[in-house]
Amino acid sequence: MTTYALLLPGDEAWWETETGQAEGMPRHERFSALLAERGHTITGGAELMPSAQARTVRPAPDGSAEPGSGVVTDGPYAESVEQMGGFYLVETDDLDDLLAVCAVLACPGHSVEVREVVVR
Repeated sequence: MTTYALLLPGDEAWWETETGQAEGMPRHERFSALLAERGHTITGGAELMPSAQARTVRPAPDGSAEPGSGVVTDGPYAESVEQMGGFYLVETDDLDDLLAVCAVLACPGHSVEVREVVVR
């Protein structure tokens, strides 16, 4: 089995609306059901808090890599129309079918980025 991270960037302002929740949650429920039906296994994942609550740690000006030496700022690393809203970790032997099922989550303003997880 191979593990994939399914990253969910999108318009978080839409997700926070009543319409976003009403349209989005059934997509996630259907997605989860289809994964199970087709032999894929969700091993982890989470919805993330809004990007306004994010903190970004940048390197210290002197290049130090000691704990506490970094510069902490409010917000996400980069300003963007899309923010990372959540992720799934999925184990599967069938990447092509996993990609097909991901279409359930893809909708205007929201995509699914699929990356194989490195195992060392």
